Amino acid sequence: MTEEKTLGRQKISMAKIENEDDLYSSFSKRQKILYKRVSDMIGKYDIAVGIITFSPCGNPFSFFRPTIDFVVDRFFSPLDQGSENSLFNIANTRIRIKEKQVELHNLEIIEETLANQRTDETGIEEMWKQIKEFNLEDLK
Repeated sequence: MTEEKTLGRQKISMAKIENEDDLYSSFSKRQKILYKRVSDMIGKYDIAVGIITFSPCGNPFSFFRPTIDFVVDRFFSPLDQGSENSLFNIANTRIRIKEKQVELHNLEIIEETLANQRTDETGIEEMWKQIKEFNLEDLK
């Protein structure tokens, strides 16, 4: 076996991306990855997160969970647990999210079941086609 000689993983120097199209593309890709990873962390660890980013054009983008008020309050007073009203709103939001996740899971199960039934129906049709091809002598 001959080994392929490739450059492999190399360090990429930190430098400003000069091409504007590459810069915008890179920003949008990294932003999506960042938001996805933060969403995964929120689901896994049940944490409060706030992110504000600015695009190369200077447009602001924000991402706050559970709410912007809760995240800002926690930022300015980390030891404070928040007002009773905001905690109630957060608990309500989390309950609705869990309910929607259960609904989504149930819909996925229904979709999978329907997909399996469709394949079973095509299998039955194939079986009937094969049965119809038999002549009387083959059946005897």
